[in-house]
Amino acid sequence: MDYQSKVISVEKALSLVKNDDHIVSGLAPSEGAAFLSQLHTLKDKVKNVTVTTCLPMGNFEYMTNADCAQAFNQDGWFFTPVLRKSSAIGNVSYVPQHLSSAAIKRIYHIKPTIYIGNCSMPDKHGFVSLGLSNTYEKSIILKSDLVILEINPNVPRTFGDVELSVKDVSYFIETDYPLPEIPDAMYNEKDFSIGKNIADYILDGDCIQLGIGGIPNAVAASLYEKKHLGVHTELFSTGMMKLTQAGVIDNSVKNFYRGKAVTTMIIGTRELYDFVDDNPGILVMEGKYTNDYYVIGKNDNMVSINTTLEIDLTGQCCSESLGSLQFSGSGGQADTAIGAQMSKNGRSFIALYSTTMAKNPDGSRTEISKIVPQLKRGAAVTLSRNDVHYVVTEYGVADLRGTNVRERVNRLVGIAHPKFREELLRQAHEIGLIAKKAY
Repeated sequence: MDYQSKVISVEKALSLVKNDDHIVSGLAPSEGAAFLSQLHTLKDKVKNVTVTTCLPMGNFEYMTNADCAQAFNQDGWFFTPVLRKSSAIGNVSYVPQHLSSAAIKRIYHIKPTIYIGNCSMPDKHGFVSLGLSNTYEKSIILKSDLVILEINPNVPRTFGDVELSVKDVSYFIETDYPLPEIPDAMYNEKDFSIGKNIADYILDGDCIQLGIGGIPNAVAASLYEKKHLGVHTELFSTGMMKLTQAGVIDNSVKNFYRGKAVTTMIIGTRELYDFVDDNPGILVMEGKYTNDYYVIGKNDNMVSINTTLEIDLTGQCCSESLGSLQFSGSGGQADTAIGAQMSKNGRSFIALYSTTMAKNPDGSRTEISKIVPQLKRGAAVTLSRNDVHYVVTEYGVADLRGTNVRERVNRLVGIAHPKFREELLRQAHEIGLIAKKAY
């Protein structure tokens, strides 16, 4: 089918929005930027429109302008700086979920009426590729009344489960904007120490999952001496691309999807987007599949590597909030951590700095421990203490799998910053985690 008959303008697409609609946008670089950048122009024309996003990368006015608050409710599966800043407007709210069930649970709660995202140029067979994400997109598309895709020559044509027939799309908008990128995060001495600590546990032939940021990049940088690594991950990053180009990742000994790297989203640099374009070695599958515990566990020697903001002495990980203030999101942390431990010879790592500099009321800063007796009031538990395996700081690795609370206290204190260890033990005794004789 010729897609040209379905091409409309942004203005026409916006005219399709009605009161009480539920608009869902593609994730991160897959968002419908042309549409979303003009959505604020409807602020005096519509009411009670809910927009659900995940990792929005555009600084869209409908999110940031307080005058839009009566027209739009902004719900987020994963907060970014723009949503954190916009929370003060009063129409922004976080949607708790695991990545694996985000689409299913959202559809259960509220039907999507419009899906807006981007896609590759149609191929000769009449198919487009959703390109950089199928985290929830395909599931939402199948339930939406209207599917509007922004055709963009900068969107790579990827493979897996991201193909969509032109006949299944309501309308196309022709665009040519550059996709948002996340540059390689520089890693510091702490990152490198943590990366080295984790790399020591990764063996030739392991199948890995990594994220984005200083610590994951430091882990990637520590893997260049490994051989025949495989990938089953929620996010395929620039660091993974470089390991593939270096021959470290070749997926050659994977027992599940051998020869293929499996992911549900791709976020990074333009170089990465060019690398995955027309690359049959990268499969972009639905998030409900890639992040299913049992699917992850089918990969032997699976290694999951995630980061957290704070961990208490029993192993509870707060990876998404600062107290009750939403900072990011649950994402697939629990999915991948639990799935890896279901794998034959699987391992799961949670990494964090031992300390951070906390801001005082007078503006000064004080160094505090990120390993704490109890999480901050209101903190969200992203990964339960029942599901934690290895915890890593720049001071070492604590194996918590199968341990009792007393053992956890002592092992976590052992990888805390030395200047906080005695105080942590004292407080652990005061709140009843350990008997005094334990320290």
